[in-house]
Amino acid sequence: MVAKTYTVAFEGVEARLVEVQCALAQGMPSFSIVGLPDKAVSEARERVRAALGALAIALPMKKITVNLSPADLPKEGSHFDLPIALALLAAIGILPPEEIESLVAIGELALDGRLTPVAGALPAAMAAAEDNRALICPRGCGAEAAWVGATPVFAPATLNEALRHITAQAPLPQATPGEVASAPQARDLRDVKGQERAKRALEIAAAGRHHLMMVGAPGSGKSMLAARLPGILPPLSPVEALETSMIHSLSGLLSEGGISRTRPFREPHHTASMAAMIGGGRSARPGEVSLAHNGVLFMDEFPEFPRAVLETLRQPIETGEVVVARANAHVRYPCRFLLIAAANPCRCGYLGDPARACAKVPNCGSDYLGRISGPLMDRFDLRIEVPPVAYADLDLPSRGDSSATVAARVAEARARQSARFANHPAVRVNAEAEGALLEEIASPDAEGRALLARVAERIGLTARGYHRVLRTARTIADLDGSDRVRSPHLAEAVSYRLTLTTA
Repeated sequence: MVAKTYTVAFEGVEARLVEVQCALAQGMPSFSIVGLPDKAVSEARERVRAALGALAIALPMKKITVNLSPADLPKEGSHFDLPIALALLAAIGILPPEEIESLVAIGELALDGRLTPVAGALPAAMAAAEDNRALICPRGCGAEAAWVGATPVFAPATLNEALRHITAQAPLPQATPGEVASAPQARDLRDVKGQERAKRALEIAAAGRHHLMMVGAPGSGKSMLAARLPGILPPLSPVEALETSMIHSLSGLLSEGGISRTRPFREPHHTASMAAMIGGGRSARPGEVSLAHNGVLFMDEFPEFPRAVLETLRQPIETGEVVVARANAHVRYPCRFLLIAAANPCRCGYLGDPARACAKVPNCGSDYLGRISGPLMDRFDLRIEVPPVAYADLDLPSRGDSSATVAARVAEARARQSARFANHPAVRVNAEAEGALLEEIASPDAEGRALLARVAERIGLTARGYHRVLRTARTIADLDGSDRVRSPHLAEAVSYRLTLTTA
């Protein structure tokens, strides 16, 4: 008799169902696992053997073969321990075979029989729901997996609890969804002295998910401004939270017993490799651009990133997804992020300061910012210069709106966009509108068209730049509470493309 149960193997953010088959045969006692397992899966033999020994269950003196089907799909990770143990126990007659056939199981076994949390519980629950099966996972993964809601999730703490549940000796209650309480935002926009134009650009970027480039001398507050962006962004919607958590679950970043409604904020160092930024490695794992999905990707010292890394950002910015191709994997990850880039005006950082500028002015500035290609720079909707703050300004009391006030305006603008795009499920914010939809929602009036014509003639506005100006103007109009894009909205949107275009 062949006993079987089910588990999953991961391809990107998708979980593919894997049938775990176990058969006993006469012959030299052995325990083998076949079906393209990696080292972690092959080592499951010893973990399963020790965990069963802790329950005083001895393996029969027979040839034990475990097959992971489909056999041509690579199997990676330690989450195969629990399904292998369940299939083996059914094969030797301890568990009823018909019960484990209705389950999808994931979990790593400790040598004493405890179940250790594993990555990927959320995609596994999605796969179980699609196949109309229940999920058994470690207790530490239950709150995360239960968010799917379309399938029963049971979360035992030990192998013994799992066995007693399957045999109905001590049924487990279904796991309940857990949500990580976000810590109160301690960083407030009012902490930033001066920089009112930069704060305004930050508000527009948050309202419409427009990419922002900040250039300024060291100490002018670029990183300080970026760090306060999460405080003005609205929380993730349930759909966005599920999308983002699928990626974080696959990467093992959901370790607090549930998912979070706080938007991700990723700030990779400028020495990050291509695989770290875009995704890759032996198993094509998601990179920083995907981990920032529905959140913020802050890249400080932007020109210092390797040229190849910067250029690979161009396609993800436009399409909202990235394809990681490897010899043994070809996976697609979503990556709709808000890019905030910060840079010094030159290598020494004091290009605009006549008292401290180096002898290479102005060539040092053009050489340094020249590391950012024109096509990549064209993808920034907002470009601002962040001037140094005078000591006299630092000594003044805080002024301007607080993060809570700005966040309320951003939330209202996002609500307008949600209502506008209710019949367009692929579009959520103004930055994603294109084609006929963009012409419909952001068509300028006659005065605005005349302004755009003069701007295009003066600075050579590209087709991409023209559409990005319209999107930005639409967001400014939303913040202004206007149903139409008017000339002042376009004028402000254009002003954010002049700063670095004409430099």
